[in-house]
Amino acid sequence: MKRLEGKVALITGAARGQGEAEARLFVAEGARVVIADVLDADGQRVASELGEAAMFQRLDVTRPEDWSAAVSAAQARFGKLDVLVNNAAILKLAPIETCSLEDYRKVIEVNQVGCWLGMKAVLPAMKEAGRGSIVNVSSTAGMEGVASGTAYVASKFAVRGMTKAAALELGGYNIRVNSVHPGGIDTAMARPPEFANFDSASIYRGLPIPRIGRPEEVANLVLFLASEESTYCTGAEFIVDGGMLAGSTFS
Repeated sequence: MKRLEGKVALITGAARGQGEAEARLFVAEGARVVIADVLDADGQRVASELGEAAMFQRLDVTRPEDWSAAVSAAQARFGKLDVLVNNAAILKLAPIETCSLEDYRKVIEVNQVGCWLGMKAVLPAMKEAGRGSIVNVSSTAGMEGVASGTAYVASKFAVRGMTKAAALELGGYNIRVNSVHPGGIDTAMARPPEFANFDSASIYRGLPIPRIGRPEEVANLVLFLASEESTYCTGAEFIVDGGMLAGSTFS
């Protein structure tokens, strides 16, 4: 039996990168998936390639009405909703001195408020289903500071914290809530303009696993948390970072 047989999942930011990898793996493991994103063409392409088991739904995670429409679309097309993957995020890097308030708030709105709105929006459907798994994608930046990343770090620490609070609230409804903390993963978001003249590979050569991560490696962890294999896991942090947070070596 496939690991997500019979489950219905909504994945945000699923038009490319980690979200796309998660959507493809979920369908391969028997799930039906709502691919939610603001990238219409990419999202429709992924849904088309995945066939009847997938649908595209435009979703701006900062808009409550978009969340309501996405949950309704999932229920109308697939009959229920069992899994939410809050994957959508943006990255803006700038020192505090030069970071604009507008940019700071935009990161918070997408990464933090969007995650909170998603959890709130899926609750009625998951309570009706009698179970649920919410996977909030944070970052290693939700575990430690990153220079020039005050907005991103603040948002990802918040995702980590709200995951724990939600797990305490929702366990009685058989709804589990966990956070995933990727390190450097080879996606478009990991190649911002600020890194244009920077040898980003140099960051990864010193890791215990000396390379950048692959989206599929994050997807495998998210799959575990969405599945019945993780039924005693909630309120926890799951790190996939090649050993980045393990510490330092001296020679």
